[in-house]
Amino acid sequence: MSKKNETLILVLSLLTTMLLIAGGFWWFTRKSNVDLNKIISSDPSNSISASKNQTQNTSEQPRVTNFASVPNIPTGLFNYGGSTSWAPIRLAIDSEIQKVRPEFRLRYVQPSNVAPGSGTGIQALIDGQLTFAQSSRPVLDPELSRAQQRGFSLNQIPIAIDGLAVAVNPKLNIPGLTIDQLRSIYTGKINNWNQVGGPNLTIKPFSRRISDGGTVELFVQDILGGQAFSPQVEFVSTTTQALKKLADSPGGIYYASAPEVVPQCSIKPLPLGRTPGRYIAPYQEPFIFPNECPNKRNKLNIKAFQSGEYPITRNLFVVVKQNGQNEEQAGFAYANLLLTEQGQELITQAGFVKIR
Repeated sequence: MSKKNETLILVLSLLTTMLLIAGGFWWFTRKSNVDLNKIISSDPSNSISASKNQTQNTSEQPRVTNFASVPNIPTGLFNYGGSTSWAPIRLAIDSEIQKVRPEFRLRYVQPSNVAPGSGTGIQALIDGQLTFAQSSRPVLDPELSRAQQRGFSLNQIPIAIDGLAVAVNPKLNIPGLTIDQLRSIYTGKINNWNQVGGPNLTIKPFSRRISDGGTVELFVQDILGGQAFSPQVEFVSTTTQALKKLADSPGGIYYASAPEVVPQCSIKPLPLGRTPGRYIAPYQEPFIFPNECPNKRNKLNIKAFQSGEYPITRNLFVVVKQNGQNEEQAGFAYANLLLTEQGQELITQAGFVKIR
């Protein structure tokens, strides 16, 4: 046989072998329902979870009516914690989850030696002290890097819309503030209310410390632009303490999660705007004055929060450890419970704005 014929036979044999292998691989993936994309994405080196934009798209998730209908709920005791802004959800909603899904036992863990907050919750999750975390701000790049160093990624799942509300003493007569004015107050450039259309009265700003949680971190990043607090700012431990001080301080000002501020009787939520004279209230009009409270209470301006017309809004996130283990299943289960129609309705009743 000539060398030319031998070469032709060899080439045909190789092609036949390749076709047989490709056909067999195609038959195997079709019959065994293997998802190649899932195989690829399961490799940590290919995971998009390392990016800051890594967020589950809730609009593409199937709608489930109630807690009882949510699939893949694991059995066991699961520790969770994090943002103080989540307190109304923990109090009002998690107990309802326990009634319907008793196999999914939830235990809130108070951190030791540090203040509770989004940052401490995410750090505890990375350190293996929590099953999943609750956050009032997005996961930061250094947190994503620390998780990757431990061999897993983090997924942040938005479940509700929240806003920051600014509160003042109820006797202070001022129509509102712009974001620039608010920044100038907390950085010390504006020190008297008469500089922003109010009375001749020294401004007394209150804040929690930046190490205390996601609300302060968001305020410093988005409102102060990374600038330091003025020396005139008095730091408090909790929002409850701040609101008490505010009620006794004629020139006081404080900011916190809107559901913690808007319904209160002893203070006045302040309208905010991006430009002078165009202020959007965090409460539904008409304003309910303190002498009408608690028989009536101010309610969140849900439409302004959903549309983004109100200038300081944010998402609340469930932060999930993606490690292919029971922790990942529990984190996704908790988020899916909150994203049911029942969960979203309870989120509204807890004072937040539902996301779907």
